[in-house]
This record gives sequence, C-alpha cells and structure tokens, in this order.
Amino acid sequence: MKDRKGSSGRHCPRGLHILYEDEDILVVDKSSGLLTMGTPVKKEQTAYARLMNYVRKGNAKSRKRIFIVHRLDRDVSGVLIFAKSYQAKLSLQEHWHDADKKYLAIVHGNLTEKAGTITSYLAENASHHVFSVFDKEKGKLSHTVYQVLKETKTSSLLEITLLTGRKNQIRVHLADIGHPVMGDHKYGIRNKTGGRLALHAFSIAFDHPYSGKRVSFEAPVPEYFKLLLGRQKQNHGQ
Repeated sequence: MKDRKGSSGRHCPRGLHILYEDEDILVVDKSSGLLTMGTPVKKEQTAYARLMNYVRKGNAKSRKRIFIVHRLDRDVSGVLIFAKSYQAKLSLQEHWHDADKKYLAIVHGNLTEKAGTITSYLAENASHHVFSVFDKEKGKLSHTVYQVLKETKTSSLLEITLLTGRKNQIRVHLADIGHPVMGDHKYGIRNKTGGRLALHAFSIAFDHPYSGKRVSFEAPVPEYFKLLLGRQKQNHGQ
C-alpha cells in the first residue's frame, strides 16, 4: 500500500500541498482562494480538478479518480480530505459525524467569555447567505465550540471545534457574537485592506476507511496568521 507523508515533487498541484496519500485517501493542505469543487461559473481551477489531474498523472484517459468527502470554503485554508475510491468515500461520509475537526481563527476584538459554545439554527436564503434563526423548523441546529488562545489589543486567536458542519457555520456564529473573523467581507467588517480570511482548518482526525484505525493530520499555521498577529501586537505597543 502506497504511503506518503507529504510531497514536494514537481507533480504537486499548484495551491495544494499533499500531507498524506495511500490507496484509499488523499490528504492535502489547501491554500486560501482555491475552490474545493467547481461551480456553474468556475469549473477548472479547483482543488478537485487539480487533484484529479494529479492522480491521473496528466493522462485524461486514465480511469483513476478521486471523490469529494467534504468541502472548505474558497477562502478557508487547511486540511482537506479526498477519497480515492467510491467505497472509501461512502465509508468516510458515513462516519463523518465522528470526525474531530479543529480550526484556527483570528477575530476582531477580545471575547468576554474566553471559552464557550455558540448554538443556533442556521438557514440559507436565495442569495446563498447563511444566517441564524430561532425557529427550529426553518434552520439546522448548529454548535461551534471556541477557546481563546492568544489576545492582542484589537484581536483574538481562537481554536474552533466543530460539533456540526454547516455551510459558513464558523463565520456566521462568530459574527453573531460580535467577533467576526478578520478578512470576512461577507459576514464581518468590510474594509479596504483586502486581507485574506483569517480562518484555517488546522487539524482533522477520523477513522481510516480501510484499516478502521484513528488517523489525524495537521496543516501548518499559515504565515499570514503569524504576520497578522505580529502587526496586531505591534499596534498594541504603539
């Protein structure tokens, strides 16, 4: 069984770093700005398309393929899992509720409660905007656990644990409590800095679809996070 822990070869797809690969799964670190899969508008420049080409080694006639297990928003970086067979995909998705998913986020301001759980029912409108509702008949129950790791004068670094995996869940919940993710122009504070979304899928642990053993993977903290926190600390000292 092929087992690779990372890849730096010439065939590594642009915008992706391969963290692990075997006959059943492909684990990558996705860069911010790259779609997981295509939309009616954008079909080719996606993690899925680039990795499909990677496993086929550029041969369009190859029967090898990958399968989408879950997604990350375009502007979210971090760990992303693909299956290399339909059976592996089904196994992973069947047990996906048991996966442990942790994110890092830099948010505006300092939280009064340094740890807690944000709970609401999330709904989506025709414009694909997700929002919290109080009526359980109109939304899906969602839970986001957070813990403050570091603080500056104007921002906080949070560790997020997803107990449910709804679309835009972290971004909406953090905006709901008045501490939107920095760089979130959809749910947060619009500004002219043009900075990227400060949200990173840091780690994931799940049961391997073939062996059944618990496996875990981490994506290094982006340099952008370190620079952003460094600027905040510098501003704190001025």
